[in-house]
Amino acid sequence: MRVAEKPDEERRGPATKSGGAFLNPAMAGSRTRSVLLLQHAIESGMLGDGTIYALDGLASTGVRARRWLNELPPESAERLDVVMGDLDGESLSWARSNHLEFPPSHGKGELNAVRGDLRAMVLNHGRHWVDIDPYGSPVPFLDTAVQSLARGAVIEVSATDTAALTGSSKGPLLRRYGARVRTDGLAHDSALRVLLATLARTAAKHDRAIVPLMSIWDSHHLRVSARTIKRKGAASDVEDNLGWRVYSPSADEVEASIAAGLHPETSLEILPMNCMLPLSHPVTRDDSRVSGPLWVGNMGDEGAMSSMTEERALSLCTAPYDSEDVAGWSEKDFEREARRVSRSVRNLEEESRVIDSPHHIVVDDLSSWLEMPGPPSPRLLADCLEERGFKAGLTHYGNPSIRTDAPWDVVAGVALSLQPPM
Repeated sequence: MRVAEKPDEERRGPATKSGGAFLNPAMAGSRTRSVLLLQHAIESGMLGDGTIYALDGLASTGVRARRWLNELPPESAERLDVVMGDLDGESLSWARSNHLEFPPSHGKGELNAVRGDLRAMVLNHGRHWVDIDPYGSPVPFLDTAVQSLARGAVIEVSATDTAALTGSSKGPLLRRYGARVRTDGLAHDSALRVLLATLARTAAKHDRAIVPLMSIWDSHHLRVSARTIKRKGAASDVEDNLGWRVYSPSADEVEASIAAGLHPETSLEILPMNCMLPLSHPVTRDDSRVSGPLWVGNMGDEGAMSSMTEERALSLCTAPYDSEDVAGWSEKDFEREARRVSRSVRNLEEESRVIDSPHHIVVDDLSSWLEMPGPPSPRLLADCLEERGFKAGLTHYGNPSIRTDAPWDVVAGVALSLQPPM
């Protein structure tokens, strides 16, 4: 039996090895959000009212699946029938022995370990919850995973091939995702949209539509979570949510974006940094300003994201200090872990109120675009836009940024009023 390592706030590396078992501390925040999202899905009725068949298909040490059972309330955990699968027998043995040694205190829910390939085990029966967390690209697993989903289900997909998805490795991006991404301040946002587009197209092949619940760039990986709905016509509907992001658009392109309902009405005296265009809009494939095809719809759901409060995360995913803790954690270790859990959901509740807004603005880029001597405070910018009657809020994003539905001329005017140009 092996016990958990002490939390390390400074550790940002992609992975560590515990003996022969692969454990990734950088994914701790992702696992926390997975617990919270699963609880929201259960409470909202998204997964029906019967047994929830869940699969952690690339489980390694099974930490994610075990956290579902250990941290969900008993009335939620008892509905779970979880399979953790992996090709590595040693990892599964580690996971199984720890589950037997330290079962959930409430004793609810079922957890089974299955050694095998995700692409084979996933088709055993309909799944209500499927988690795909591979090393690298999730593309090889998406088709069979989507086929396995029940009529109403949730799929969570991670990708660690961030160099490809953010446009730094153009060849792999084109081969795996059929897209290109401009490497600017919104490269990770574009990458998440490319990943959503890939999932949406895969789902459409099986007459399913996706409804994004949450899209996160966190450290070394990207992760999208979506509800899937079995529906005829999904293949044709998906194109309505696909399109292009154009950097430094022309006035004609901004007008086309406004006409498509992808950009708010605005004066064209100050052009925006970027805009979205529908998939039908002609673009030049070698135009370095263009990213896509990508998802141009909402990247998350207000209800799901608003459930990601720091209070709830601390309530479900942390424990009070125990001087006899089996891992030997000190009181400071418990405090550090609580801070890490809080950080994993910071700004998500606020962003939920503006997740349907057309603008995602990185304030450092805004400063350069408007030739300001320095970037405005994201908080102050959002507050000033709200005072003018628009929606605005901070984001859970690697670069300081806001989302807002304010017209671009209003955004520029407010920013310039906060810090005049040089």
